[in-house]
Amino acid sequence: MSDTSAIDQATRRLAAALDGLEAALDRRQVADKGDVSRAAELQALGSDRSRLASELDAAVARTRRLESTNREIAQRLDSAMGTIRQVLESNDR
Repeated sequence: MSDTSAIDQATRRLAAALDGLEAALDRRQVADKGDVSRAAELQALGSDRSRLASELDAAVARTRRLESTNREIAQRLDSAMGTIRQVLESNDR
């Protein structure tokens, strides 16, 4: 093999290796952009989760207050109905 053909083969191998390296670099850049995008999505999901958890806590607290108020109103109504029954019964006599 002559020096020229050996140099040509080495040049072709080097060019192929550089092309492969460039392709790998391009793939890596695309993957890195995807990683950044996924990280941003995870950040947004984390923020949404925190906001929703806070809203859920507030809704649960409000529900408990409403249930308590509902029980109190039911007790007052029962008491008022009992009083009205007593008044009606005393007037019927």
